[in-house]
Amino acid sequence: MNGLSGDPVDVDALVHAVSGPGRGAVVSFVGVVRNHHAGREVLELEYSAYGPMAERAIGVIVAEAEARWPAAVAVVHRLGRLAIGEVAVAVVAAGGHRGEAFEACRYVIEEVKQRVPIWKRERYADGREAWVDPTAPGGTQPARPEVSR
Repeated sequence: MNGLSGDPVDVDALVHAVSGPGRGAVVSFVGVVRNHHAGREVLELEYSAYGPMAERAIGVIVAEAEARWPAAVAVVHRLGRLAIGEVAVAVVAAGGHRGEAFEACRYVIEEVKQRVPIWKRERYADGREAWVDPTAPGGTQPARPEVSR
């Protein structure tokens, strides 16, 4: 149970997918759409991706985590338009002990953010839109050219 989804993320299903009698620690990270970014009021987000490439990258990251720690990992990232408060991404890791579960969970979310080709467009209260780009000044690039008034 790893990959992309256009449907709401079912965190309970992720927990169930990684749980087992020898896994006494279950750790989750749930990323939720917030109403602000870089001092601007955000109304909604839209995530897009090239599915096969993104799915493959997620699979590689999960395999790396499961090889590095004695843990089982599940991750789902939403695509499409999301409203404030909706779950955008969830990672659940289960291990025999909390340390390995925490480490595996953190590794997966950090690597997903760095390596998986998922693009985020924000729509703002002022009617503008921007692509999130952590390398750009202010963290965004305009989604369409700004028009002088």
